[in-house]
Amino acid sequence: MAQKSTIYKVELSVSDMDRHYYETHKLTVARHPSETDERLMVRLVAFALNAHEQLELTKGLSTDDEPDIWQKSLSDELELWIALGLPSEKVVRQSCGKADQVIIYTYGGKTAEVWWDKVKNSTTRFDNLQVVNLPETETRALENLTSRTMKLQVNIQDGEVMISADDNVVYLTPVKWK
Repeated sequence: MAQKSTIYKVELSVSDMDRHYYETHKLTVARHPSETDERLMVRLVAFALNAHEQLELTKGLSTDDEPDIWQKSLSDELELWIALGLPSEKVVRQSCGKADQVIIYTYGGKTAEVWWDKVKNSTTRFDNLQVVNLPETETRALENLTSRTMKLQVNIQDGEVMISADDNVVYLTPVKWK
């Protein structure tokens, strides 16, 4: 019998001084059985970094033709496509063709570096693509903040990210590769 997704309730308070965005999002997040705590938390950080009233978590891992997060216009046009991990060159190409802007958040340390070395030359033609790496030691520390009901405070200033839950704090420094 197939395992079911685990449901997480998240209250995500975002204070983004760089974009002057201050809002609290109440999210219900379905974690796919094959998704790790680290990936779940990276998904929430990616949401916070791009927080907007029309930003939505998608079905993610269970659907191949959708990103992990997207933002659609009121006329249902894809404005922002956010993918996590290490997508294939084909997926990157297709994503850039479907959305106005594409952001890929990589994580995983050396594995992410090897992936980027392999695909970076084929991504130069995509002006609507950004690739941001999240350092492995920092994303691993995010696992400690995971619980079925979370109240996360995310503060963003000068590109630095501080994520706190209760008395636990994790600092994250995203590195823009493209």
